[in-house]
Amino acid sequence: MKRFFQRGGAWVAVQGVLLTAVALLAVCFRSGGFPILVMAGVALMLVGASVALAGAMALGRNLTPFPKPSDSAQLVRHGIYAGVRHPLYTSVIAVSIGWALVWQSWPALLVAVMLIPFFHAKARHEERWLREKFPEYAEYEKRVSRFIPWIY
Repeated sequence: MKRFFQRGGAWVAVQGVLLTAVALLAVCFRSGGFPILVMAGVALMLVGASVALAGAMALGRNLTPFPKPSDSAQLVRHGIYAGVRHPLYTSVIAVSIGWALVWQSWPALLVAVMLIPFFHAKARHEERWLREKFPEYAEYEKRVSRFIPWIY
């Protein structure tokens, strides 16, 4: 259990709670009547799923739910990581907001939007560990956006 928390397991646990809340709130507190929101939600979910797939493929064996890199981790800067430092976080945010829009659930949308500051904080924490493990990360960080290419 100690190792779980040393690798950033608390971040993983909170993330799990937030994602579960988005999923359940969407189903329990849904409304309807706006097909454009459903279409926007589906589009966001498809974009998010594509970004997740690209991120997972680029990471390969480096993929882990923990923000602290493992001892054997390699710094990945190719594929989608050439344009964004945290594509998996971006994908979770996009899919969560999309899910809330599909169900037209305002409570779920509120929690999904809360994922933005959560992942911002998680990424900052993770980046500190990445700079410690990979000295070249500081230069990569200056060149590549955190969540959205060329924007943020």
